Amino acid sequence: MNAELLNKINQEVQNGGFGAICTVIDESGSTPRSRGASMWVRPDGTIAGTIGGGLIEYEAIQQALELMKSGEASRLWHKSLTAADGMVCGGKASVFIEVVGLGDELVIFGAGHVGRATAELGAFAGFRVTVWDERPEFANDERIPWARNVVCPIDKIYENGVKLHSRSYVVIMTRGHALDAEAVRVTEGQPGAYYGMIGSRSKIAAVRAKLLAEGVSAAHLDRIYQPIGLPIKAETPNEIAVSIMSEIIAVKYGADVKRLRGETAAR
Repeated sequence: MNAELLNKINQEVQNGGFGAICTVIDESGSTPRSRGASMWVRPDGTIAGTIGGGLIEYEAIQQALELMKSGEASRLWHKSLTAADGMVCGGKASVFIEVVGLGDELVIFGAGHVGRATAELGAFAGFRVTVWDERPEFANDERIPWARNVVCPIDKIYENGVKLHSRSYVVIMTRGHALDAEAVRVTEGQPGAYYGMIGSRSKIAAVRAKLLAEGVSAAHLDRIYQPIGLPIKAETPNEIAVSIMSEIIAVKYGADVKRLRGETAAR
C-alpha cells in the first residue's frame, strides 16, 4: 500500500470514519493489478486507490460492503475471470478484505451530567465514544475529554461526523422531551447494536405516542430500551451511567437482558 493511501485511511479513521481495505494477495494469469495493490472502500461505496478497475474491482467493492454490514472483521475472496463473466483473459486473483475503524462505538445524544458520566465510563470500558449536543458549552473537549464531541443542529449530525453502524450503541438523553423525540426521529432507519432512551415511563409513553402520530415506525420505537439501563435503583449521574453501561455490555455479549431487567420471570 502506498503512503498516500495509507495516510488517507488513517486520517478518515482518526476522524471517526471506517471502511474496508481490499488488498490483492495473490494473482495469476491476466489480471488488472499485481499482488500488493490496495483499495479503500467506504460505507457509501466510494473508494480511494484501485485494484485495477473492471469486474474484479466492482465485485470486491460489493464484498467489502457486505463485510461491513455483517459485523465480521475480514474475509478472503477469490475471483476467476471467465467467459461466463464476459472475460476471456482467464486470470485469477485472491483479495484479502479487512474492516478498519469499525469498533464498538458509544454514541450519546446529550452532554448533560449523565451524558458526561456515561461518556467517561464508556471510554473506560473500551468503547470509542461520540457525544452530540447542540450546546458547545456542554459538548467540548475540555468538559468531555474522553469523547469525540459533535456540536451542531440535530438534523445536521450525519453531515458533521456522526456515523452509525452495526456496532453502534446509541444512548438518547438530551436536555428535553422534544429533543429526545428528535434524536429518535433522526435515527430511524439507521443501523445499531443497541438503542436506549432515558426518562420516566410516563415521559417515554408521551414521546412514543407523539412519534407514532408523526409517522415514526413502531419497529424503530420497539427496538429502543426504555427506560434505559438495568434496574439497580441508581440515583446519581455516575450510578445511572453504571446502569446504562451494564445494560449495553449485557447486550454486547448476548446476556439475557429481559431477565436482568425483570421483564421475564427468573427460572
